[in-house]
Amino acid sequence: MKFSAYMHEWLYGKEGYYTKERTIGKEGDFYTAVSTSMFFGGAIAKRLLSTIESGFLSSSCHVVEIGAHKGYLLADMIQFIYTLKPVLLSSLKFVIVEPFEANQLMQKAYFEEAFGTAITLKHVKNLDELRCEEAFFVANEIFDAFPCELIKEDQMLFVDKESLFFDTMDEKMKAKADEYGIKKGELCLEYEPFAKAMHHCCNRFEFVTFDYGDKEERGDFSLRVYANHQVYPFFTLTSLVEEKLREKNDFNAFFAKSDITYDVNFSHLFHAFEKNGIKIHVYSTQMKALVEFGLTELLELFAENVSQKQYEAEMNKIKILIDPSFMGERFKMACFRKGEV
Repeated sequence: MKFSAYMHEWLYGKEGYYTKERTIGKEGDFYTAVSTSMFFGGAIAKRLLSTIESGFLSSSCHVVEIGAHKGYLLADMIQFIYTLKPVLLSSLKFVIVEPFEANQLMQKAYFEEAFGTAITLKHVKNLDELRCEEAFFVANEIFDAFPCELIKEDQMLFVDKESLFFDTMDEKMKAKADEYGIKKGELCLEYEPFAKAMHHCCNRFEFVTFDYGDKEERGDFSLRVYANHQVYPFFTLTSLVEEKLREKNDFNAFFAKSDITYDVNFSHLFHAFEKNGIKIHVYSTQMKALVEFGLTELLELFAENVSQKQYEAEMNKIKILIDPSFMGERFKMACFRKGEV
């Protein structure tokens, strides 16, 4: 089978990694910005308020999170909206795009615990089920979890009975690899259908997404496995590298038990959205984006209402988000818009 089909089973199959509750953070396989500090969601909430205040979106728009895990990001946004402009909570409509019923139940339980009946949360399984006039979409680290193909010149990676081999790619794949100038690395064919679905589900929107990667393709493989905060370059788990470079366990030992991911090629992502009539509005590092969204102003407000010890504790978490040696430069923010005059 093609590697993308194998990766789909790894992450989203019947027993896939993302189909069941998993721990993110110190006790899990990896950290995310959401698990690091509530101010990540706070800064995005401030961006939403700015977008509404500018007139691009109205106060009755849908606020939609894609890839929500337990729903912490959307919940953090709601908490900060309550602090900054509580009147909006009676007009905004909150939605999570979640294909798996077990995760939906987990998210509903968390929202009931956090907000009781004050917030109404709607679920849809995919963007095709959502129809709205205007929306603010948000996602954190979703595109690095889209199944991809691994390309090397005119060949692509296949999986056969749990072994790996490169073989000649078909004409469709070759055309896509040529279109994006990829000679060696990951090629995801799911970005365009995703952008198309977003285009059709909403007439006017802003979409803010964070992920790790770069604007240009790197010309090499970045596919890797995260397990208990250890990083394993994927090919070191295979027989496709010389023996001295191999890890003790092969890739099958991690199948569906650990995360598998790769760097996002943002130029490819931009092209996929632009082909569907969606414009790239802003692209920057995570550090720059969070500061421009209003992180500094939120911290000033926070400092006025908590002890110095509480402030310093939160600042230590926020440093992970914005420090260039941690997430600040490695992670990027892309903001897309549809319906802008």
